[in-house]
Amino acid sequence: MAKKGIGEIMNKTKRKIFETSMKLFAKKGYDATSIEEITATVGVAKGTLYYHFSSKEEIFNFLVEEGMKLLKNSIDIKISKLDNCIDKLRAVVLIQIKIIAKYEDFMSIVLSQIWGHEERNIMCKEKVVEYIKKVEDIVREGIEKKEIVGVDPEVIASGIFGLTCASLIYKAKVKKEIDIAKLYKEFDNSILKGFATNK
Repeated sequence: MAKKGIGEIMNKTKRKIFETSMKLFAKKGYDATSIEEITATVGVAKGTLYYHFSSKEEIFNFLVEEGMKLLKNSIDIKISKLDNCIDKLRAVVLIQIKIIAKYEDFMSIVLSQIWGHEERNIMCKEKVVEYIKKVEDIVREGIEKKEIVGVDPEVIASGIFGLTCASLIYKAKVKKEIDIAKLYKEFDNSILKGFATNK
């Protein structure tokens, strides 16, 4: 069974509200995007939006929940088929680059909202930290199995997530679609091979 992307498991109107909100949040920022603008862009009445989402906050929370769930599920499926922890980390890096390529708006929103003290900022930080801990577990496993040496799991896991930010910046700089294979190869050669016992 194929994995569903962000916003695919919902009815047509709800999906349109969701996807429009995501584009507006990414382009204008959360605070500058109003319910009125969302409904006008989608072409629905406020009542229709409120039938699906109780507030702008709920749309945002749903967006972050769904996106981070997709990222974690994609990784779980991929690493479950791998034994070597370096290969697992390679899979993580590749999936992160693919998520940037396919869901740039989503990642832009999450990364822009992890700073600050509002509820949504705290929620985004928690989701990112939760994800980083998943990567951290892979690094710890690799250290225990002696496949990874000389690293701090927290630093490395945070750094691997940081590659997501680097991919987003790279995409903005080159102003074209990411060459996934090229970017992955660069990250693998410059970072992942550095702490593998079997290089």
